Amino acid sequence: MGELATYRSMRDFSRTPEPSGGREERGADEEDGRFVVQEHHATALHWDVRFERDGVLVSWAIPKGIPPDPRDDHLAVHTEDHPMSYIDFEGEIPEGEYGGGVVHLWDTGTYRCEKWNDREVIVVLDGERARGRYVLFQTGGRNWMMHRMDPPEDPTRELMPDRFAPAAPTASHLPRHAEQWAFEAAWGGLTVIVVAQGGRARVHDDTGDDIADTFPELSAFGRAMGIVEAGIEAELVAFDDDGRPDPELVGRRRSLKSASALRRHADRHPFTLLACDLVWLEGHPTDGLPFADRRRLLERLEIEGPRWRTAPSHPGDGRALLEAARAQGLPGIRARRLDRPYEPPLFIPA
Repeated sequence: MGELATYRSMRDFSRTPEPSGGREERGADEEDGRFVVQEHHATALHWDVRFERDGVLVSWAIPKGIPPDPRDDHLAVHTEDHPMSYIDFEGEIPEGEYGGGVVHLWDTGTYRCEKWNDREVIVVLDGERARGRYVLFQTGGRNWMMHRMDPPEDPTRELMPDRFAPAAPTASHLPRHAEQWAFEAAWGGLTVIVVAQGGRARVHDDTGDDIADTFPELSAFGRAMGIVEAGIEAELVAFDDDGRPDPELVGRRRSLKSASALRRHADRHPFTLLACDLVWLEGHPTDGLPFADRRRLLERLEIEGPRWRTAPSHPGDGRALLEAARAQGLPGIRARRLDRPYEPPLFIPA
């Protein structure tokens, strides 16, 4: 049986529900076996890939998940061997324990081993979500890289751009032929493109710059999206002590420079992400689709959390929404043409 002393020395099994492993466990031969990928919401979200081999699960932690594209290698950190009984483990590791956080099964399956030595591992995965030929190769110490050797399963998949910029609204009045439009409230916040990728969130302003450091509370949104890759137009809104949207808090937040000042402001005046539109999804730009189609794709993401949600969209006559915005003291509403690709929405002041 493989060596599990390191694994056991790092855990208090009277507190953690993780299995300690037993003598009865047996592993795979050297040609194939089972594998598991576990989504681990620890201090930093990551995905653990574990291969059944020589009586243990040989393990790597992959911060951005299994790479779906051979053009994009992902860091893989070699971790301690785990017991075979960990292959179907799900649960919550208590805070204060090693790896404290929630563990979910992300994928399971079998693998065929083509090469295995101390510096390089080549396997063919046959899981429900992870499939294809991969190589893990050492780059130094515990740091390895994971590379997909096959073409993407989706041959039309594209690499996500490094920069996005939201379309700036155009001041207007209520459009004619209201049945061709969808309307949403404008809250006086900051319009951005939020990119969710590999459990992380980037926040692009109208210049295309990534200002994620300005909004530390949005890192939780990236973790909540998990492995989903999406570019979402959103309005970031902060509320004052009376629960009203306060546009001045946008300028105040962006004027802060130090990480500690940003964290304090985020604790006192956290911004809420209101998802309005979708410009990228799982390796494909969506900005060329009609808004009606983009909206359906956005709603399928089910964006709903403590500080993020999908903004309501109202197809048809926007007059009632405009009156409601006036009554609530909001700046106005936005209108998007249902049959048009991504373009600047109309802004109708209240």
